[in-house]
Amino acid sequence: MSVDERLTLERGLLLALLVVDTVLLALLEMFFLPLRIGVVPVPVTVLVGAVTTPWLVWTTAKLVRPGLSWVPLAVWVLVVFGVGLQGPGGDMLLIQDWRALLLLGASALPAAMVLGGGPRRTVGRRPGHG
Repeated sequence: MSVDERLTLERGLLLALLVVDTVLLALLEMFFLPLRIGVVPVPVTVLVGAVTTPWLVWTTAKLVRPGLSWVPLAVWVLVVFGVGLQGPGGDMLLIQDWRALLLLGASALPAAMVLGGGPRRTVGRRPGHG
């Protein structure tokens, strides 16, 4: 392990802060997923998840270390499934309709694309030098 690969105290604290942010955002996204205005469902937290989850993965890669950029996505998935399926008092918080699937797809898929490099992996490379 070289000096550049070690996780400093500052970066460790930053990673811990990003994990706490991930947990709080995942909880808020689940709690407000059933939001309705009258009889119309308004899954505004899907948009929040679609923006914040990939941003947390990207921020971890840039500020902490690229090798740890999977941590926010893994924590988000664990919180959503752990608390969503076995919530407080045994209640199921993850609602069983299209909004739950939309939340999972809109948050986890873009974050996984950021984690894997997605389309930007080939940007700036010449053909045959990949």
